[in-house]
Amino acid sequence: MNGQAERNGEMPEDERDGDQPAESGTDTPDEAGEPDALADAQAKADENWDRYLRTAAELENVRKRAARDVENAHRFALERFSKELLAVLDSLEMGIQAGEESSAEALLSGSEATLKLLTSTMQQFGITEVDPHGEPFDPELHEAMTMQPSADAEPGTVLTVFQKGYTLNDRLLRPARVVVAAEAPADEAN
Repeated sequence: MNGQAERNGEMPEDERDGDQPAESGTDTPDEAGEPDALADAQAKADENWDRYLRTAAELENVRKRAARDVENAHRFALERFSKELLAVLDSLEMGIQAGEESSAEALLSGSEATLKLLTSTMQQFGITEVDPHGEPFDPELHEAMTMQPSADAEPGTVLTVFQKGYTLNDRLLRPARVVVAAEAPADEAN
C-alpha cells in the first residue's frame, strides 16, 4: 500500500511533515468544537469556583455560630441550676434571721426543711447521693479511708461512711469516703 501511495505522488501518512497543512475542508472534531468547549469549560470552572467560595463562606459562618453557641452554653449552663439554688439560699437566710428569736427545735426543723429543698434541687438536676453504708466496697464509687476488723460485718463491706459521695448523671463527682470491714482476728471470732 505504501508503494502505491508513492507511485501516485503521495507520501504515506506516517512520513508526512507535520508542517504541511491538512486538506482543506476537513476540520477535525477537536478543532471545530474547541472554542465552544473552551468557553463551556471556563463557564463551568467559574460556576464551580463560585460554589466553592459560597460553601467556604457558609462553612465559616457555621463555625462561628457553633463557637458562639458553645461559648454561650459554657457561660449559661448553670443558669437554671443557679436559679433553683437561690431558693435554698433564701431559706438559709430566713433561718439565720429567725435564729435570734427561735427555739432550737424551730431552727432544727428549718434546717431540715432547707436540707430537703437542697436535696430535691440536686436530684432535679441529676445529682444523686452515694451512701454505701452496709454495701460491698466499690472502688469505682468509694474511697477507703481505712480498714477495720469486724466480727459482725462481712469482709469488704462498708462499715462507716465518713463523707457521702455524689454522682452527676451516673458520673462520679466525689467518691464516698468510707471505712471498710476486714476479717476479724481468729481469737475475736470465737
